Amino acid sequence: MQTPRLRRTRRRRLVFSSLAGLTAAVCIGVAGVDRSQAAPDPGDAAPVAATDPEGPPKDDFASAFAYSLAHPTAAPSGANDFTCRPDAAHPRPVVLVHGTMENRYDNWAALAPRLKEAGYCSGALLGTEDMVVSAGQLADFVDRVRAATGAAKVDLVGHSQGGMMPRYYIKNLGGAAEVDKLIALTPSNHGTTFSGLGLLALAIPGGNAVLGAACKSCSQQLIGSDFLRALNSGGETDPGVTYTVITTRYDEVVTPYTSAYLGAAPNVSNVELQDVCPAETVDHIGISYNALAGRLVLNALDPAHAQRPTC
Repeated sequence: MQTPRLRRTRRRRLVFSSLAGLTAAVCIGVAGVDRSQAAPDPGDAAPVAATDPEGPPKDDFASAFAYSLAHPTAAPSGANDFTCRPDAAHPRPVVLVHGTMENRYDNWAALAPRLKEAGYCSGALLGTEDMVVSAGQLADFVDRVRAATGAAKVDLVGHSQGGMMPRYYIKNLGGAAEVDKLIALTPSNHGTTFSGLGLLALAIPGGNAVLGAACKSCSQQLIGSDFLRALNSGGETDPGVTYTVITTRYDEVVTPYTSAYLGAAPNVSNVELQDVCPAETVDHIGISYNALAGRLVLNALDPAHAQRPTC
């Protein structure tokens, strides 16, 4: 049995490991290396082709991230099969929305094949750094998925920014009529301090403008940003959409982690992983590869056939 000291050491290593991965991603994004991951052509929603290969399943973010560096246009295994047709048991295709500095492959290389195995059609898109533009790309992608599959609505599963940005699409771009469920892993619904860096940027004159020039969606996600004030004004949710927020108390990117939660409402479920499995130590980046979080996603997609999570 691990002592409290060993558990703290393990959590510290997990945090530093994830921060290292995030730092590498940020450096790539800011330096402009392989910008095709962050700023795709609006036609990105096309089916996987020879120039848009399907990557293999991965069990962790680090190996998926490494693969995506060599294969920047890869789609995760099981996603973007536009010949897939939903069945009666899984009537809505699932659209996967990646997080800041991530891409559709390194974010969903584990969950996409799991959804395929569970019987779902799914699609994963690439987004840009400006969330208003990304929301428009999401709207276009959802329309193409609906047209290809014949489904009236889709379910959305997003990570970090990808769990919050779809709310702009739902609120402002007609998404309320096209989305049944939004399931968000560690979303930045009420902003983040980026572990203090965000507050530092706000405190230094011109700091926020510098941050915004390097990563516009980063400044949009800071606590108190104009984008978030507008998004959360007049109600955070739409009554026709079901929302599930899944968080971890060891989130080192969306800080404080409780800022992910949406306001209480009949159509909102806020779930902390540690309330389900107290010993769980997964962090922000690792959550889309976490077996417990994946089970909770599947349960939220199909609550009538939910399975008890295994800790």
